[in-house]
Amino acid sequence: MLIDSHCHLNYPGMLEKQPEILQRARQSGVTGMVNVATKESEWEPIIATAEREKDVWAAIGIHPNEAAAHENMTSQRLIEAADHPRVVAIGESGLDYFYGENDFDQQKASFREHIMAARETGLPLIVHTRDAEEDTASIIEEEMAKAPFKGLIHCFTASRSLAERMLKLGFYISISGIITFKNAEDLRQTVKDLPLDHLMVETDSPFLAPVPHRGKKGEPAFVADTAHFLSRMFDMEYEAFTDMTSRNFLKLFDKVKL
Repeated sequence: MLIDSHCHLNYPGMLEKQPEILQRARQSGVTGMVNVATKESEWEPIIATAEREKDVWAAIGIHPNEAAAHENMTSQRLIEAADHPRVVAIGESGLDYFYGENDFDQQKASFREHIMAARETGLPLIVHTRDAEEDTASIIEEEMAKAPFKGLIHCFTASRSLAERMLKLGFYISISGIITFKNAEDLRQTVKDLPLDHLMVETDSPFLAPVPHRGKKGEPAFVADTAHFLSRMFDMEYEAFTDMTSRNFLKLFDKVKL
């Protein structure tokens, strides 16, 4: 098995070529993909893709950079949308402070609504964090102290400290094609020390195409390149590594039935 735990198949440039993108993914050995929403207008078409394609599942949520445009989004609305057999996660949500003009208070409020939805539904929360490490960790720790929920730090590029804090809470960590980049040595050193039983792989396509596809639009087929790179980094056989990350995926995304 080889599962891309995070992609955006309904983005412009991907949607128009979705059949061929899915075909290339399957030819590369990809056996499952989580198609992740970033705004409410994507929910319906993303669920429709998951209904049509048996190896594609849906995640519904609001990206932090979209939080200001969804200021009335509530946990109840997320819970209702997640009550569909093909919706297997809440997200992506979280904090993104890279663009200084964003409303950080609204991001935090939206993040907490997503956490409440994840807690209520029992579905994993897919967390996006960028330049907001301390606030992300603090909110997750505060909310976990109220009542438990489960989650995944997607496209991990943060510090060893954040990884340790999240792992302590039972979170999983997903590695993208960034791990293959020439300037990612610090990230590689951090990832080498992470427990293998809490790792997954992803593309975040159409972004972050790994070596040897740098400069191209990312797609789920490229998760195989990231998995090959990581298997060598961990000195594991490729099939053993992909089976392990897939088992991790199925343990967290337990609504998925293969």
